[in-house]
Amino acid sequence: MKLLTLCLLALCLALPATAAELKVDLGHGLVAYRTEALLKRQDARTISVPADVAFGRTMQYRAVPLLALLKGIAADDHLQFVAGDGFAAEIPAALFLNRQGSEAWLAIEDPAHPWPALDENHAHAGPFYIVWTQPQAAHVSPEQWPYQLAAIRRLSDVAARFPAILPDPLLPPGSEVQRGFVVFQHTCFACHTLNGEGDAKLGPDLNIPHNPTEYLQAGLLRAYIRNPQSLRYWPQARMQGLDAHALSDADLDAVLAYLRHMATRKVTH
Repeated sequence: MKLLTLCLLALCLALPATAAELKVDLGHGLVAYRTEALLKRQDARTISVPADVAFGRTMQYRAVPLLALLKGIAADDHLQFVAGDGFAAEIPAALFLNRQGSEAWLAIEDPAHPWPALDENHAHAGPFYIVWTQPQAAHVSPEQWPYQLAAIRRLSDVAARFPAILPDPLLPPGSEVQRGFVVFQHTCFACHTLNGEGDAKLGPDLNIPHNPTEYLQAGLLRAYIRNPQSLRYWPQARMQGLDAHALSDADLDAVLAYLRHMATRKVTH
C-alpha cells in the first residue's frame, strides 16, 4: 500500500500543469485571472531571465508585465504575494514602481508546455511565478521572486498588522535591531511567523516557544542560515540557504541582533 501511494504521488507530480487562477485584490474588488486569458493578452510576450532564482539558470517564460495587473497602486502601498505552499512574501509597491530599470513580470505556465520540475522537495514553480529582468538594478532579493503564486493582495504594512513582531519602540531608528527588523521582513517573514503572528505557513515560529538564538550557538546559527544542510542533513528539508548575495554578512548580523532582542519580548496569544 505504501509503495502504491508513493507511485501515485510521483505520477501526480509528473502530470502536466492544468489551467489555474490568480486572484488579485487591490482593495477595489477581487479580480481573477485565468491561465488561458493571461496567455492570450496582447501584452504577453516571451522573455529571457538569466540566473533565474528558482531554477538557477537562464529560463524563458511567457509573461505579462506585472504592473499591468496592478493598476492604481501607489509607492506607499504594501503588497502581499501568497503561494500555494504557504510562502507569503511582503513586498512594498515602491519596488515594482522603481525607476532603476528592474521590471517585474508574471510568468505564466502553459498547461501544454509545463515548466521543468524544481528539486524533489519543491515540485513545480507554476502555475504563476514573479520573475524579474535586471533585478540587480533595484536590489531585488531572492525572496521577492515568489513562485507557485495563488494570490496578490494590497494590505496594511506588516507593522500595523502584526504588532507583536515589533522591536522595542524606544530603540533608536538607526539601531542594528531596527535594521534587522527590516531585513527580517524581507527574508525570514516570508516563511516564518514570530510571536504567533504572520501569514506565512511554511516554517515554524521563530520566537515561541523558543527563539533559535536561545538554543543554537551563534556560529552554528549563522552556518544554518547559510546552508541548513550543514547543521542537519535532511534531503526533505524545505529551507533554502541564504548566501552572501541573498543576505550580506552585515544584514545577517542585523537579523541575529533582532532575533536576540525579540527573545526578550515573547508574546503568547
